[in-house]
Order: sequence, then structure tokens, then C-alpha cells
Amino acid sequence: MRVERAEIDGVLLFVPTPHRDERGFFTRTFDAELAAAHGLRPAAFIQDSQSRSRGGTIRALHGRGGRGEAKLVRCARGAVHDVLVDARPDSATFGRQMSVVLDDEAFVHLYVPPGLLHGYQALTDQADVCYRIDREHDPAEDLAVRYDDPELGIRWPLPVAVISERDLAAGSWAELRGRLSG
Repeated sequence: MRVERAEIDGVLLFVPTPHRDERGFFTRTFDAELAAAHGLRPAAFIQDSQSRSRGGTIRALHGRGGRGEAKLVRCARGAVHDVLVDARPDSATFGRQMSVVLDDEAFVHLYVPPGLLHGYQALTDQADVCYRIDREHDPAEDLAVRYDDPELGIRWPLPVAVISERDLAAGSWAELRGRLSG
């Protein structure tokens, strides 16, 4: 497994080396020693969660206020177009966004540091996304920005098939930026 730094400060890609043969494959999904060597605290991850989405579904753009929330994200089944937006006002990459495809072929894991907005769109008929997070969920700290915010201009690869009422009710990037900077 190797680790690559992404264009947003603090974001890491953990790229495993799957071993494939006539039976299928075997791959490492987490390595505490490697994570620690890149500045993460493996013992800080306290909860694993999984979601399943139908093709075209968008789950976006979510984050946590306060201390934020770090997470490791991977796609265990299918493929997703994963999007990050830096919502840390003091960051050199504040407001920058990036995207990466996570899938069940390359098995890339995405480390999302605290203070980023995160979302994805399922690219396959079904996509299972696994999250490893470093703190318990506190709904009072939820942050959200609409998936189709014109200022961010995120290009989702597929037409939107499903999106939650909560995501449709999310505010704008300008509103969140004002709250974070104020």
C-alpha cells in the first residue's frame, strides 16, 4: 500500500495493491502503522459505518462544525464519484474542491481531514461506501451545502436519480462561508 497526497491540504489517498488470482482478490483495507507514519492517529477512529446507494444517487455535501470530523472513506462495492470541498477558513486551500473515483477495483481509500465537506454520487447500479470516523455524530454540528450550488459548480457525472429532502434543503456555499468566516 502506498500513500499519495491530494491537492487539498491534508487529504490523503491510500492506494493498496490488490492480489488477484482465480479465486478473486485479497487486499488490505487498513494499516495502522502506515496511517500513523502519515500523521494519523489510528486509535482515534471510533466508528465504522456503511451506506448503500442506487445508481445516480447523490449524498452531498456534508461536514461537521466544531472540531470537525476526520474520516477514511472507501467504496466496497461498485463505484462512486467522491467530492471534497475545503471548508477550513484558515486553510491555504480554503474553497478548493477535488474529486476522485472510489471503486471496488482499485480499492483506493480517501482520508478526509476535519473541516472538509464531503459528498458522492453512485456511478454503478449499487454502491456501498464504508466510512471510518474519529468522533461520534452530533447533529448540532452538521454542516451542509447544496449539491448543485452555482458558486461551487460541481460537475456530477450522472443525472441526479435520488437525493434526500435534507440535502435538497441545504444552504449555499456563500451562506456557509459567511458563517465560518464570521
